[in-house]
Amino acid sequence: MRAAIIEGPGKLRVEDVEIPVPRSGEVRVKLQGCGVCASNLATWKGMPWSQYPTQPGALGHEGWGIIDALGESVSGFEIGDRVAAVSYHAYAEFDVAWASALVKLPAELANDVFPGEALACAMNIFQRSGISSGQTVAIIGIGFLGAVLTRLATNAGARVIAVSRRTCSLDTAKKMGAAEVIPMIDHAKIIQQVKTLTEERLCDCVIEAVGKQWPLDLSAELVRERGRLVIAGYHQDGPRQVNMQLWNWKGLDVINAHERDISVYTAGMRKAVDTVSKRALDPSPLFTHRFPLEELGSALDATRDRPEGFMKAFVVYA
Repeated sequence: MRAAIIEGPGKLRVEDVEIPVPRSGEVRVKLQGCGVCASNLATWKGMPWSQYPTQPGALGHEGWGIIDALGESVSGFEIGDRVAAVSYHAYAEFDVAWASALVKLPAELANDVFPGEALACAMNIFQRSGISSGQTVAIIGIGFLGAVLTRLATNAGARVIAVSRRTCSLDTAKKMGAAEVIPMIDHAKIIQQVKTLTEERLCDCVIEAVGKQWPLDLSAELVRERGRLVIAGYHQDGPRQVNMQLWNWKGLDVINAHERDISVYTAGMRKAVDTVSKRALDPSPLFTHRFPLEELGSALDATRDRPEGFMKAFVVYA
């Protein structure tokens, strides 16, 4: 099979390697595609903890495809089932995953791009955010995650204020149901605009979905007293400072909405399958950049540089 290997910062090759064999409890998936996650950028950039070369297919964890082999003791799945998987070497034509990390994709999604792990993250963040009807919610950073959360919050009856840097992101937020959009340009002006929009009350919940210091600082400013600050951004470029005086004064509930339990990921994927199947969420306009496996490097560059119109990249396997 073909598999991508990152040789060093900004350097990638695709080579032929052995197809993995599923062990007991595992399933092998002939992958149709895999979403490209911003968490990959640390290795692509060359952060100090990166190790090279990566294992074949490594870093890819948002794959979907067709089951083509079952290990011993696997029940509930059959060869030919189309599934989304949480696996960890999905930048390749085949990968194996525990059966417990798979979710079947129904006929309604037969032709859909479906990076299940990415959608599961959004579902799980939304659940932990405690958003309900009538609340005012600010979402800071409208990439793929922020856009999906905008739709989920709007579906729940919340009023969403979207704050983002790019004009195309703000346009996407409007399409996903945001009531108000604010360019992320001037810190003080953003705070004043939100105060004006909320009659000085600020927001019941603010979701930070960027992963940088300034958006984190801004997010805390926009939460009302006794409100919720939800950290969904993936902070991986160094330590962060927080204004603990402000956090204390406001009595904020601060939620780190990242998950590591595979059963939680799988539950999130099931919710995503149900939500997309019912068309309460249509993520298809967010899958903006498609690449063959040999151009994974370009997909990672696009994820880093976010050209005009970019929301999410994925790779496909012909």
